[in-house]
Amino acid sequence: MRVSINVTNYSWPSGPARLGAELAWLAVAAEEAGVDTLWIADHLLQVDPTAPSGADDMLEAYTALGFVAAHTERIHIGAMVSNVMLRAPALLVKAVTTLDVLTGGRAWLGIGAGHHGAEAEDMGLPLPPVAERFERLEETLRIAGRMWAGDHTPFDGKHYRLARPRGIPAPVRRPHPPILIGGAGRRRTLRLVARYADACNLFDIPDGGRTVREDLATLGRHCQDVGRPYEDIQKTLSTRLEAGDSSAAFVERCRATAALGIEHVVVITPRPWNTDTLATLAGAIPALRDIGPG
Repeated sequence: MRVSINVTNYSWPSGPARLGAELAWLAVAAEEAGVDTLWIADHLLQVDPTAPSGADDMLEAYTALGFVAAHTERIHIGAMVSNVMLRAPALLVKAVTTLDVLTGGRAWLGIGAGHHGAEAEDMGLPLPPVAERFERLEETLRIAGRMWAGDHTPFDGKHYRLARPRGIPAPVRRPHPPILIGGAGRRRTLRLVARYADACNLFDIPDGGRTVREDLATLGRHCQDVGRPYEDIQKTLSTRLEAGDSSAAFVERCRATAALGIEHVVVITPRPWNTDTLATLAGAIPALRDIGPG
């Protein structure tokens, strides 16, 4: 089982002046611990409803990912996940490609339809109706595929029109940086996963695994519909590591998760990552390498 961390909270006690030092420490320590991917939450404001009061610091994701890239050598990096409305498709693809080239093939494209209405209103961001956001998401995925394949022909979609989309230089990772689509919507999101993505990201809901099993079964049906092997898609699950959790207890949670068909856990903490929470995760990683899905 692969283990990643998601950085959603930057309110370290050392304060904003030390954010660079704290993030650099976390990136290097996570890499040394054997963490597969360091994800950065792609928001302009703190939107986690479980974040403690005052945990408002939030860095722009792709700037922060570039900073992380410069301090690491092996760990994969990506945004968890980019709201399709935040950036023009070509700009988003170019940002991911740039990270991939500069890191020697370590970048992910993490993307979703977006849903935080309050953030959009506060920051003056567009957030059209759900149906339109999913149309734009699919067009963005198609544009990414073209740019990464070296197809410079015009793209004429319902929402985006590109006269000659060029992705130069091409990404190092071939055929392209892996794509993760966030969310578990069974009608729209998981259909797009089956058609375009290399990974899904589901939610750890405390119902004995019922929701995850149903989500994965739905994904399997979508894969059948589009003629794609279900095994081609990496199944990831976002889960929380709470203060006081032990390495052994986390391993057992992951063992139960793997039995549902999950092969990659993305770990979030309700407060900033610190030496204790990272040590707990590092203590679990060797045992998790022997756990397989199913």
